[in-house]
Amino acid sequence: MSWFVTLATFLVNEILSEPAYLIGIITAVGLIAMRRSTGQIIGGAIKATLGFLLIGAGAGLVTDSLAPLGTMIQGVTGAHGVIPTNEAIVGIAQDQFGSRVAWLMILGFVVSLVLARFTPLRYVFLTGHHMLFMATLLTVVLANGGRSTVAVVAVGGVLLGIMLVAMPAFAHPWTKRVTGSDTVAIGHFGTAGYIVAGAAGKVVGRRSRSTEEMKLPEGLRFLRDSMVATALSMLLIYLVMAVLLLVKEGQKAAFKAFATGTGGAVATGTGNYLMQSVMQGLQFGIAVAVILFGVRTILGELVPAFQGIARKVVPGALPALDAPIVFPYAQNAVLIGFLSSFTGGLIGLALLTMVFNPAFGLALVLPGLVPHFFTGGAAGVYGNATGGRRGAVVGALLNGLLITFLPALLLKVLGAFGDQNTTFGDADFGWFGALIGNAGKAGGAAGLVVILLLGLAVLGAAILVQKRVVDTGWDPGAARDALMPRESVVAPAETGATTAAYAKIPPPAGAPAPPPAP
Repeated sequence: MSWFVTLATFLVNEILSEPAYLIGIITAVGLIAMRRSTGQIIGGAIKATLGFLLIGAGAGLVTDSLAPLGTMIQGVTGAHGVIPTNEAIVGIAQDQFGSRVAWLMILGFVVSLVLARFTPLRYVFLTGHHMLFMATLLTVVLANGGRSTVAVVAVGGVLLGIMLVAMPAFAHPWTKRVTGSDTVAIGHFGTAGYIVAGAAGKVVGRRSRSTEEMKLPEGLRFLRDSMVATALSMLLIYLVMAVLLLVKEGQKAAFKAFATGTGGAVATGTGNYLMQSVMQGLQFGIAVAVILFGVRTILGELVPAFQGIARKVVPGALPALDAPIVFPYAQNAVLIGFLSSFTGGLIGLALLTMVFNPAFGLALVLPGLVPHFFTGGAAGVYGNATGGRRGAVVGALLNGLLITFLPALLLKVLGAFGDQNTTFGDADFGWFGALIGNAGKAGGAAGLVVILLLGLAVLGAAILVQKRVVDTGWDPGAARDALMPRESVVAPAETGATTAAYAKIPPPAGAPAPPPAP
């Protein structure tokens, strides 16, 4: 029997505890269930494993790139400042929590399928990277109290499963307003921002005309390339902070900023100092691109395997897809929403700097172009659907405030990960993570009970919304339609979809392309 113990120990310690191998095995199991060929199974498993290793490589680059910026922010403001980047914080967390994240993600997806099968919430969440992000957040928050791996995975898996079916239900009345059909749901953890944007549009824009009747400069559309947007945002932030540090601390202190923690050299002059700032911003763009490529490599194999299993378990369920699924419905609103959300981020940063950091010790949350583009762009679409141009502007601005203040609150419950100069960026990570983290401060079994009760409350609220709002066909834009009747175009008969007669602009090269409607 000693050989059996040795084999079991090897499997647990060297394979199942290594998240990269675990992801590869799960991908292979899914592909086997879909009856793929041997070559496809082996290739898919290897690609998923390599993708996970890419995330770890990118995480190291992110950490090196953010270290000097943290030094600059503290030197300029005397306060801790962060730039929310989901991919960055997930990559950093993999070193410590990788295997727990993988098991929690798998259990959470299974729980979501069970809930979709046996409750009115018939949504299958297929935005794999957000599933990974939420699994990582729950792991970090739950493990922060020193809980066992079993408790973290079990409780976190239940919470993840609830969020995967609840959030699409909360947003679905607004999503149907955007798409004009009931064939697809939104599966993205910026949902709170989209609901707020839709509600704001309903209030402020009842007579405001659609954003799609406007013409916007094509020159700004290059920001849809996430790698360009990331590098540009960090480059500008680095330059601004470098100049402010130079003015406040002088050359002697400022020139050492890039020599702390990263092995960089002390700047030899002002020009060299500024160009090091530019290079660090570009390096951050490269780091996030590496992580994104790793995530996409994993999900390119993992999501189809999950999707094939879900079709067999929950027939007739609505797929919940990534935020860019709504972009083509109002492409001008995407750009307006991004700019308005970024403005909201700047306003939020000013309020944190002048009021909330001194009074409550909240960290300074710097606006990043990527979260503001994707969530702000989607918020603009939701705001436009219920309130036209004013709805897009006001709704996205409120989204920008949300994704500034919520990450600042979330940092309070992340423990050591609150010092990483980055955090989770989208709205649902902020409110749910802060809620769970504060509930868990009760400690021990009592804390876990409170956490589970909160999860059940979210589930109950989602079922209530599904039955009394979604299933009854409530339209949040009906009052606006009565004031401003819009012509409609009926889509082909096989889809049964009806959409607004907006002139559709072909997306530019590099724009995130939504998947086809099921």
